[in-house]
Amino acid sequence: MHRIDFFYETDFLLNEEPGYRTWVRDIIVSEKRSPGAITFIFCDDDYLLELHQKYLNKNDYTDIISFDYSEGDVISGDIFISIPRLKENAASFGCRFEDELIRVMCHGILHLVGYKDKTPGEIEKMREKENEKMKMFHVEH
Repeated sequence: MHRIDFFYETDFLLNEEPGYRTWVRDIIVSEKRSPGAITFIFCDDDYLLELHQKYLNKNDYTDIISFDYSEGDVISGDIFISIPRLKENAASFGCRFEDELIRVMCHGILHLVGYKDKTPGEIEKMREKENEKMKMFHVEH
């Protein structure tokens, strides 16, 4: 049984949660995998920094951290996203916050599916997949 949940540790709420659930499920299915338990936790910079320090031994701000609990083709995990970081990124990239939000959400799912972003080739493939999956998004704001 699959479950896609959203939790809020900051002053932010998704509109149309069912549409986001469908989109996340569709991303996973489009990669020929099955959705398991996926949790998105929307938080602030300090919350995510604490996780970054505790679990990854890094002392800098980030926009997303994914914890992968997938087993075989069943994709499961926790995806923590910093809303203030997304707002700052959107401003610096010159895009809408909503576009940056869906890019980062699908980035987290793609990590759970198995895509990496450490080498230039991996980064290029990740960007290509992000763009492909963002086009699948049909939630009205």
